[in-house]
Amino acid sequence: MIKKLISVCAVFAVMLLLCSFTAPNSSAEKNEENKVEGKIVYNKKNHSITLSWPAFGSSGNYIITRGGSRLASDFVSVGSTSKLTFTDNKPNADKYENYYKVTRNAVTIIVSLENQIFGSNMYFYDRKYEKAETARKDINSQFSAIGLSGSNGEWTTKRQAYYFKANVEGQTYDSGGSGSASSATANSIELGFYSHIGGLGKVPSDVKLGSVFTRPHLSGGANATCTFWRSVENVEVMRDFAWTVSQSTSARRMLIESTSKYISDIGDTNFWGSGGFIADTHYTSSRPNWGGQQQWYTRNTIFPSGSGAMGGSYNMVWQGCVNPPQADEANSPIPTTPIIREKPFLFIDKDGEYKVFVPAWEKDRVGVSWTASDMGKGKAQDLLTDWYVAKEGDTDVEINKALKTGKNIFFTPGHYSLNAPIQVNRKDAILLGAGIASVTLEPTEKNTWGCIYADDKDGIIIAGLLMDSFNSTTYQVRIGNEGANADHSANPILLSDITCRVGGVQSKNIQIHASMQINSNNVVGDHFWLWRADHGSQRGGDLRWLRDRCKNGLIVTGNDVTLYALFTEHYQEYEVLWLGERGRTYFFQNEPPYDAPNQASWSSQGGRIDGYAAFKVANTVKEHQTIGMGSYAVFTGTDGKVNKKNGFEIPNSPNVKLEKMCITRFAGPGNIQNVINGIGGSTATGAKRIALYNNGEGTQPFDEEFNLPNRESYPAYINMEK
Repeated sequence: MIKKLISVCAVFAVMLLLCSFTAPNSSAEKNEENKVEGKIVYNKKNHSITLSWPAFGSSGNYIITRGGSRLASDFVSVGSTSKLTFTDNKPNADKYENYYKVTRNAVTIIVSLENQIFGSNMYFYDRKYEKAETARKDINSQFSAIGLSGSNGEWTTKRQAYYFKANVEGQTYDSGGSGSASSATANSIELGFYSHIGGLGKVPSDVKLGSVFTRPHLSGGANATCTFWRSVENVEVMRDFAWTVSQSTSARRMLIESTSKYISDIGDTNFWGSGGFIADTHYTSSRPNWGGQQQWYTRNTIFPSGSGAMGGSYNMVWQGCVNPPQADEANSPIPTTPIIREKPFLFIDKDGEYKVFVPAWEKDRVGVSWTASDMGKGKAQDLLTDWYVAKEGDTDVEINKALKTGKNIFFTPGHYSLNAPIQVNRKDAILLGAGIASVTLEPTEKNTWGCIYADDKDGIIIAGLLMDSFNSTTYQVRIGNEGANADHSANPILLSDITCRVGGVQSKNIQIHASMQINSNNVVGDHFWLWRADHGSQRGGDLRWLRDRCKNGLIVTGNDVTLYALFTEHYQEYEVLWLGERGRTYFFQNEPPYDAPNQASWSSQGGRIDGYAAFKVANTVKEHQTIGMGSYAVFTGTDGKVNKKNGFEIPNSPNVKLEKMCITRFAGPGNIQNVINGIGGSTATGAKRIALYNNGEGTQPFDEEFNLPNRESYPAYINMEK
């Protein structure tokens, strides 16, 4: 990324969890936010709902009204009481379509089962009860009000997810509009930092949105290189989908009827972004254009007929797609996806209950996993019986206890502060985050190992989570213990939409060995951004080199590991270090660290080689394949004399090959001097490419021993003047 300019209980009768509420518009009502908590109990046998609440207001009865959704156009009176409890014996037929306002002295709280289950950071919309424009106005008001639109939004701890219930009777969530999504006349939903849009239908067409736009905040809206941390899935976009983004952004399981662009047209200079991810999506009427993007990974997506270029400058990978662009130096169409399991997602089943759909494993897939009327292969799990719904404030103790009792974990949007890692210790366990939920290592001596520790078990899924670090640890995520050797080929481990972040937000000095270490065999990774932050809310420059320490972004020791869409940036040694056999990576994006202060502090192989390769396959590896690779020099925080010898390094071996490699320089005086193994040319004279290196004529790297994390390698804190 180029420098940025600047268990829930099964029986409802005993559910007595605290609910969240949405404050209406008056300042008096807003002042009650987070102060008054109501409770709700649903009696399935009698189909009645009982509310209770603590006393608020000064005098008079409590007035109770009911609507079918939080923002329903009509709330009807259902009674009043002087007591602190009320029973509605004739609620709406669907228990989730009962939102109650309890009002006294101009103070109103809202109580519902959905808010009680999911907490205050998940927002639900229901076209059955709301006007077409209601959801758009609500989401956009939050975009403006809670600090998500400007540069400061990058570091907020606010997280939110917006879930849309299926359309009924031909209705849509489109209030109408015209023009590209960035124009005021388009009436677009604007999605900000740490935000997620999800459809609650079975297939994307069950939820029809009008226009969706992500607004870059740099260079007057022309620069999307810091438009991070947002996602959208399982919806149809009827008019324009202008997904103007860079890393840690995910668009999945979508039906897109029309799209005009992926780069904003609101700025007055050249438009540019630094990559993104889209998968399992069907474009029906027009071929999108990724013009202005440096790189992009697109998987199992259907495009209208044609084979012409769709934009992109350096590294565009199209895997398992129908009607992809033709192959050229920047575009790499790959016919099939050899093994994939789509990311699980929340939906409402025909019985009216919330469930999580867990897709099945598929091999050699082309196109999408769903049809217009079929969810696709997989199984539905009941949320209230099979899952623990975690809410912001839940601790590692509570989450690990739920895992041990056999529950999967649904992380509602929030910032989860951990004093010890989450330990995934059983077969088929699932961690699923919504709204870019963050798990954070807090400063404590108890947490010496990381955010998530997954045992070497079949079928584990970890998806939709951001790992942050306020504490020194060995790693942030570890999959399998050191020496793991189980065969998971019949039921692989899936890691999907994973972000690891080192630095950027913490105020103390931290040292981490590796953001992620994969020791298990048969792991599939589907979209990672591993990022040692090159900028943040604290001082940078040479100080960052000492304060935000992390050697490796990813270490792979397991065999038969397959990765799709691997973004890894700014780590201080080998950014990807691969020691396992038969590894495969489809798309790799990298920038080296900006801030190496001098060459002596950044040299590899016993000081004989300038810098560290971005992608390093160890000399001991006999079989490996990677396709679509980019590494881009931005040596700006240096003494002006820092270079990197090789973008990529692999052994000269007949079964080790790297395809479609590109290096270039974006900024700064330093250069990547060769594409791979001492050949290919320097970025000093522009972009350099090698189509294939396989047992080539370059110089094989020196043999070396690698310093891998182990049980004795918990790092000491670095002493440094503040």
